[in-house]
Amino acid sequence: MPTYTIEFLVVGLGVFMLLWEAFAAPKNKAKLALIGAAGLTVALVLLLMNMCCGCGMDVPAWMSRFYTTEGYAMFFKAFALVSTIIVLLMSYDFRSVLNRYTSNDNSCSNTGEFYTLPIFACAGLMWMASATDLVSIFVSLELVTITFYIMVAYMRRNVGSLEAGVKYLILGALSTGFLVYGIAWLYGAMGTTDLKVIAETLSPSSGWTNYPPLAEFADPSRHYALLFGLSLIILSLGFKVGAAPMQLWIPDVYQGAPTPITAFLSVASKAAGFGVAIAILTPFINSIEYGAKVKMILVVLAAATLLYGNLSALAQTNFKRLLAYSSIAHAGFMIMGMAAGAVEFVMIYLVTYLIMTFAAFFILGLVRVQDDSDEISAFDGLAKRNPHLGLAMTIIMAGMAGVPLTAGFVGKLLMFTAAIGSVPMIVIIIAIISAAAGFYYYFKIIRAIYWHVPKTDKPLEVPCISKIAIIILTVATILVGVIPNIAENIVKFSL
Repeated sequence: MPTYTIEFLVVGLGVFMLLWEAFAAPKNKAKLALIGAAGLTVALVLLLMNMCCGCGMDVPAWMSRFYTTEGYAMFFKAFALVSTIIVLLMSYDFRSVLNRYTSNDNSCSNTGEFYTLPIFACAGLMWMASATDLVSIFVSLELVTITFYIMVAYMRRNVGSLEAGVKYLILGALSTGFLVYGIAWLYGAMGTTDLKVIAETLSPSSGWTNYPPLAEFADPSRHYALLFGLSLIILSLGFKVGAAPMQLWIPDVYQGAPTPITAFLSVASKAAGFGVAIAILTPFINSIEYGAKVKMILVVLAAATLLYGNLSALAQTNFKRLLAYSSIAHAGFMIMGMAAGAVEFVMIYLVTYLIMTFAAFFILGLVRVQDDSDEISAFDGLAKRNPHLGLAMTIIMAGMAGVPLTAGFVGKLLMFTAAIGSVPMIVIIIAIISAAAGFYYYFKIIRAIYWHVPKTDKPLEVPCISKIAIIILTVATILVGVIPNIAENIVKFSL
């Protein structure tokens, strides 16, 4: 099957699920999550088969202007599929909370669309990964964003979810405005929205005057217009990845959204944002005229993001908000890697981030379902209530802090390796301080698990799907830490 048809297969799956939910009216609508996960698994297998044999990678001429299967596209497509499958499985075990806040009788009658919307978001994320034009990036980005608007506010009987939805809508619209305005300025300065043409024009061996539409652009004001448009685009991308100064929405939205959607935002949406950032910014970073300027912008963003995310996380008592600020901090490390030009290291970091973050949200979802709380205090005495779950959470928190022999250590080590000699020393010092702060707030969870007295002696039950997922992700955290080549080979396989 040609690779470009897999997105249409995903959309078809979403449409089928919507129609089946509407007309077949299944009694247990949570099963839609399992159907969706199974369908996306088929799509993932087809994608991996194409990547293995190198077939189906050709793109028709009518699509090549806006779509590609080259470069980093295949990695981010697979990343989107894996993330969405995990989110749907997490949603299945989270169904009791969804039912409580979407219907009067705690039934699943109003939750059918919740299990379908991630499918459409996944298609948008995949199109974002393959987009080669600023227009196609914008269209696919809007498909993703609109579905997230709905999913964030889906628990309409929960005030926190509604508040999160409104905040995300308002700030998301502002971000979209920045993106459209930035694309307009960039088009006005360069006469094209084609990223391939932009890359060729800005390449060191080329020059502005080698591209016919730009021959008359000797006026320096054209360069300032380009930088202004690029700055607006970077601001918009900062919203997607949770980078300063567009990070203020993250704590409230992450706390109010349903836990599976918080995980989706934290991992898949962030990764897609970095994928688009790599596609747009790489030509500018590699150019003679703009490379130093763009790197300086990224360096400043990285420093501000690291400081804000890590220092704000120190005082948190809500685990969801702690993970929200942690997400901002991780974005800071990846932006530092981008400023250093280490794109493949950023992709490896994303692999480690996916493993640890989804594991943490699986366990948080279990606590939310059974104890009805997202507070850190809900983890008090977890080791006594469920020793295996307490051990898994300990490993995950150690990994996110960057303890050696865990996946998190590998990611942070690569970021520091790339940064040394490539970014100003002050940023590296800030990153070291930020990493040290991470040990404090991540280890608060471990302290609660082992040192605090549980509020209840009721055992914490783990459903089958969550149990399998937590075991796989926890083992992966250790394996990637002990054998770092695993994550590296995953990235190389997709390139």
